[in-house]
Amino acid sequence: MAGPLAGIRVIDLSTMVSGPLATAILGDQGADVIKVEPPGQGDLIRHIGCARGGLSAIFNTINRNKRSVVLNLQDERGRALLLRLVARSDVFVQNFRPGVVERMGIGEADLRRVAPNLVYVSISGFGEVGPYAEHRVYDIVIQALSGMAASQADPKTGTPELVRNIVCDKVTAIHAAQAICAALVARARGAGGQHVRLAMLDASIAFLWPDGMQQHTYLGPGATAPAPLHGILRAFPTADGFVTLLTISDAEFQGLTRALGRPELSGDPRFSSVATRMENIEALADIVALEMRKGTSEAICARLAAEGVPAAPIRMQDSVHEDPQVVANGLLLEIEHAQCGLVRIPGPVARFASTPSEVRRLAPVLGEHTDEVLTEMGVSPVELAELRAQSALA
Repeated sequence: MAGPLAGIRVIDLSTMVSGPLATAILGDQGADVIKVEPPGQGDLIRHIGCARGGLSAIFNTINRNKRSVVLNLQDERGRALLLRLVARSDVFVQNFRPGVVERMGIGEADLRRVAPNLVYVSISGFGEVGPYAEHRVYDIVIQALSGMAASQADPKTGTPELVRNIVCDKVTAIHAAQAICAALVARARGAGGQHVRLAMLDASIAFLWPDGMQQHTYLGPGATAPAPLHGILRAFPTADGFVTLLTISDAEFQGLTRALGRPELSGDPRFSSVATRMENIEALADIVALEMRKGTSEAICARLAAEGVPAAPIRMQDSVHEDPQVVANGLLLEIEHAQCGLVRIPGPVARFASTPSEVRRLAPVLGEHTDEVLTEMGVSPVELAELRAQSALA
């Protein structure tokens, strides 16, 4: 059976990570996603990071379930082909800086003339107004401005630390995929097509806020201070690796004392309640750290699990796929790619009982589907040859 978004066509003009990951999620759920790329190098993310066969691993992961069409949008004939594609589509996604697509002649007004019910999606770095709106942006810039880097600061020196992951782009992508689905539901209920706008800065601040900005939620005096997260969120060394754990309730703490062979800690007045444990978190963490070094990660985690304590060994990146729970979930797929050989990528996260999501195809070679897609919309072989000779497509 087809996925829940079967029959929905998405034109993806976005680049790098935020837009492409959003449309990959839609593709997982059955949408026909057509990735429109410029001639030459295509989407820049094709060439960034770990690569094989001329294709980056990042691109391979976030451009699954898409068809690639190469159009020269600097050429009037290329833009005309894009408009013909849009006229047969439901969603258009772009993540250029504000004003760029309008100058290219493919802004919302241009596209609505051929597709009045289109869901038009604009993903920007900072938003469409304000002093930074037209500035270039990458993930680390948003980490800096959103407070994310400050939230990772070294507890001893106060020096901010960047998250070594493209987290802001990916958080924005998840918001975008959800918003697109909501806009499609609204359209089906009679609201018509609409413009959906998202800023990476907004998505990142909203993501960080519930716990990372709790001390700035209540305005004015009277709020208690938040727990010192640097004392709670730790990687404890063991005899052969690292373990992380968290106890919040009294029952979890008592389980921890039993698992560590230190039941007397349950009667220590410093640790008698959640509040006192937070006040004395450094002393408690020192005790836990001492006991953790006495066993292997697997043995310690087994004892903690038996006592109902949330804990896990810290997996190195090269062993995540071997964890028995990861294996049981079946998330990671190993599939042969025609250009890159055997690849391992995550499959769809959301599992639908009646309309299954799936990886139908791996990331496309640049322009792999140009002729196929344009033929579907009525372009003849003669026209294709002429357009190619005129550099309108590749």
